[in-house]
Amino acid sequence: MTHHPILLVGGSGTVGRWAARLLHDAHPQVPLLLGGRNLAKAQEAAAEIPSAEGVVVDLSADDLGLGHRPVSAVVVLFTDERLGALRFAQARGIPHLSISAGIFEMGPEVAAYVHQPQAAPVVLGTEWLVGATTIPTLKFAQAFRRVTDVTIGALLDEQDVTGPAGYVDFERQTKVMPAALVRREGAFIWQAGDESTSTFRALDGTEQRATTFSFYDVLGLATATGAPNVEFKLAFGVSSTRRQGGSMSTEILIELAGEDHAGQPLRTRHAVVHPQGQMPLTGLGVALLLERLLGLDGQPAVSAGLYFPYQLLEPRTYLARLQEIGGQILTLDVLPAH
Repeated sequence: MTHHPILLVGGSGTVGRWAARLLHDAHPQVPLLLGGRNLAKAQEAAAEIPSAEGVVVDLSADDLGLGHRPVSAVVVLFTDERLGALRFAQARGIPHLSISAGIFEMGPEVAAYVHQPQAAPVVLGTEWLVGATTIPTLKFAQAFRRVTDVTIGALLDEQDVTGPAGYVDFERQTKVMPAALVRREGAFIWQAGDESTSTFRALDGTEQRATTFSFYDVLGLATATGAPNVEFKLAFGVSSTRRQGGSMSTEILIELAGEDHAGQPLRTRHAVVHPQGQMPLTGLGVALLLERLLGLDGQPAVSAGLYFPYQLLEPRTYLARLQEIGGQILTLDVLPAH
């Protein structure tokens, strides 16, 4: 079977290299284009992966600088303020995935989709680590008849490495977005100032100072579970493994409360952990979404529409692949709610 290449815009960065490596390992027959502004850097990254080629991408050009070269899907790994890659995908009728725009920045992408809803699948992928939070959370929620509270605590180790584009995205979001979206008693509200500061318990029980933050997880989990109370807390500091004398890791704490299927109070607490930090999980989410969008997993390719990652990724497949790359799902507490 002949496959057109998948274009990873920003593919020479840390997330791009992880995604490309995971895609190649699972589907070595599928060619990859690692696109960037710097050809030498793109070619250097592509040299690590037999199925990859480095190319220059111009987001201001209608053809992204690729001419008539066929492409099967495009993923943007930093914020594309011009939406050049999305227009390119819609013009060619191919899937588009972005993973960097914040909740307050979703308007341009949604507007572009609304004006051409039948053109292509468009994935709003800025969930924390592209599915590493939402998919496990929805799996744990199956133990509940009714979920009342969803509280996510993400601990990012200060030694965890991200690329220059990642730092730019995060700095922009923290400066432009002074308030954070949460759900309280069924209402979506914005918290700012002291309201947005909080704490959560890390994997080792240490209390972490955190800030409420707005990722698409809040919108998706509130809608998917119906929980009237949903919030996402983000902390920077020392991860539990490093506090215990080991190397850094990334950890996500997931707390749910509500009623079990017998109508009894239930509270659960789980953790998602990876010993190499945030990038393997982000790369995995990107790779699995591209597989699903193009039908590389043996299922029909995804039709035109607007999607969050958790709507496309099957939990059993995701969790199996998570474990294959060294991730862990830990059960911390399953208790009657107080």
